[in-house]
Order: sequence, then structure tokens, then C-alpha cells
Amino acid sequence: MQINVIVGITADRSKIGLHWSHAVGEKYIDPIADGAGALAVLLPALGERQPVDAVLSCVDGLLFTGSYSNVEPHRYGGAASAPGTLHDPHRDATALPLMRAAIERGVPVLAICRGFQEMNVVFGGTLHQAVHDVGGLLDHREDKADPIDVQYGPAHAVRIERDGVLHACSGMTEAVVNSLHGQGIARLGDGLSVEATAPDGLIEAVSVKSARAFALGVQWHPEWRHADNALSTAIFRGFGAACRERRQKKDEASIRAALDAGALFART
Repeated sequence: MQINVIVGITADRSKIGLHWSHAVGEKYIDPIADGAGALAVLLPALGERQPVDAVLSCVDGLLFTGSYSNVEPHRYGGAASAPGTLHDPHRDATALPLMRAAIERGVPVLAICRGFQEMNVVFGGTLHQAVHDVGGLLDHREDKADPIDVQYGPAHAVRIERDGVLHACSGMTEAVVNSLHGQGIARLGDGLSVEATAPDGLIEAVSVKSARAFALGVQWHPEWRHADNALSTAIFRGFGAACRERRQKKDEASIRAALDAGALFART
């Protein structure tokens, strides 16, 4: 029988109309509910106002979403951003410590686009703020004038490393993915393994070597029409399975604790 699990999804803080709001695109919610088979819960970007311990006690997995905002460069020792760059310091203050604690405690993590970049920053890596301006690298941005189906359409191949998390859940060694990002990994974070690379050598997916559970980050957007893409389907199924395993271990630990407490009560 499938175990019901809860996946927390990181929200962005942005102004909608006259009010500051915490929001998640529906395209990230759908694959959690339908692809991972989990209950989706949105996590507002409240930083320390929602303690990490409290959040992790309530969820069986975490999805770190993509965003229009970039991680503030002071978080990784980068130069000041170009004028007009969108930042979300509330999300930085929420997502970065939450990701680190989740991975340390064995809570499954799936990180997409901005989330992928957050994963690299959490482990001490740095980012190219404009991949298209780096010699030898392609322009990985979408054309915003195109229809949305074209923006999220196939863009380039990635080579998937054997014996990694991505290969284990998909069985693939190569796939074609979409590409809608201006930033990218410059220096790989300590303790991260490369899971996939683009034809220009840019890192497109990573995992955490020391992780006690599923901990995967991808630069592309597998959430887009996830059910129509074999690699996307595999990613969310693998993540969902890891969340159910986490929940099962928690339930078993609770049962053992209750039995131990009952045995202690019977002896007294």
C-alpha cells in the first residue's frame, strides 16, 4: 500500500498587485501531486520565522523550485549583479539553511533550476551570473518572445554519468532537455558529484556524495509536462519513492519508541 507523504515546496516572495505574497508556480505543484504521488505543501519564504527543525519535522521531502530571481551574489562571494537583476533575499534566507539541514538529516531533496544553483552555493560553489558571456559556453536562455511550448521545448542534449542518482532512477546515459537559465555553475561545490553535462561542458545536474537520501539538483525544468517525458517521469518517481521510504522509516521509529515506552511502563 502506498504511504501518504508530504513534500514541502519552496515559495518565492514577490509583490502581487499591492501586496507582498508567497507563491509557487502550479507547474511545480502538479508533478509532486501526480508524479511523486505526494501531498504538496507550500513553504513561505519566512526565513528564521519558521525554524528549520519545525519545517523538517512536518515533511518527508523538499522540492526547491526554479524562480525568476537569482541567488544574491554575496552568498557565494560573487561580484555585484548587473543593474535590474531580480533577487529574493527572503527566499535565500529560507532555502539555503533549509537545504543544508535537510540533506544532513536524510530528508530527500529535489532541486530545480534556481534550486540547483542553491545546492551548489550551499556546498561552497560559485555561479556564472551570465553564462552567455562566458567564453566557450552556449547561450542557455530561452527566447521570451517564443510561445511557451517553444520556450520549454527540447534545447540540447545532456550526457548522464553512469552510477549516479540520475542514471539509477532513469537508466539513461543521454537525454534531450529544455534550457531556460542565464546563470550556471562556475566552481562546483565541495562534496557534489556531477550527474550530467551539456555539450559545452556546463554542469547540468549534481548530487550530494554524502547524502543519506535522494539529493539531486537539475538545471533544466523536468516539471514541465513531466508525464510526457521519460526522464522527467523517472526523476519525480524516484523522488517520490525516496520520500515514502523516509516516511516509512519515521513511522517505524515511532512505533519502536512507543513499544519501548510501553515496555518501560509495564516494568514500573
